[in-house]
Amino acid sequence: MVDIIVIGGGPAGLTAALYAARAGKTVQVIEREATGGQIALSPLVENYPAIPAMAGADFAFQLTEQVEKLGVEIIYGEATAVEPVLMGFAVTVDGEAKAARAVVLATGAAHRHLGLEGEEDLVGMGVSYCAVCDGAFFSGRDVAVVGGGDTALQDALFLANSCHHVTLIHRRDEFRGEQRLVEQVEKRENISILYSHIVEELRSENGELSAIVVKDLKSGESKTMALAGLFAAVGQAPQSAPFAQLVATQGGYYDAGEDCCSNAEGVFVAGDGRVKTVRQLTTAVGDGAVAGLAACKYVDSLS
Repeated sequence: MVDIIVIGGGPAGLTAALYAARAGKTVQVIEREATGGQIALSPLVENYPAIPAMAGADFAFQLTEQVEKLGVEIIYGEATAVEPVLMGFAVTVDGEAKAARAVVLATGAAHRHLGLEGEEDLVGMGVSYCAVCDGAFFSGRDVAVVGGGDTALQDALFLANSCHHVTLIHRRDEFRGEQRLVEQVEKRENISILYSHIVEELRSENGELSAIVVKDLKSGESKTMALAGLFAAVGQAPQSAPFAQLVATQGGYYDAGEDCCSNAEGVFVAGDGRVKTVRQLTTAVGDGAVAGLAACKYVDSLS
């Protein structure tokens, strides 16, 4: 039995592990994909204090390396359940039980889909949720990005570096993202913006995306746009379902305050999966520090 198991290897989870390890606790991090979470897919991080600019992948790598040097064990597998047991918890990872005295849930959130007919069939065939992952496949071609937050703006800027033309589609009259990013998008000659528009239909040829139909929400008119790629950046959905019986949730997000303490004794939450108004890298690592130290205090209380 280790002192603390952290479920989720994004910035919140890795920071929780970092603080717990520095406090002398034995820590395991369970990650089902790759460490770093969604920040690893960000082309450029420019809003983290004291780091003017850094690729998200570099940030993820350095944070992972930092915690591993402290003795944190990173286990790649999917945690599907957490159950209270004598003096701790049993965490099921790929069918195998692992034991810990305390648990930190830092499961984050996943990309939301557009909910359009045929969307799932076109994933990887023109429809994508990760510009950094798939942008290179569309070099020199026309693409579109759907969304109005920081991610959509960053994706449009990233794609504009290699694509012929990028159309940014947003259902509202103004963006929700940082003004600095908005200004950068507006200055790019190969980015055009469709305000008050939605994508209402996907069209394909030979199993690949060939065009989209967009609707003007003000005029009600629709038009067809030929393009090779569509990148959705319309928010995230919390990944709390496997643990919803263990801790209270609100709209799928872990119901916990700034102390990162759940309603279940010995279980702490951190990151984008927690109820909060701001979901940024800085708030994720802040949660991680709070949750990690709270878990340490709880483990000490068991002695």
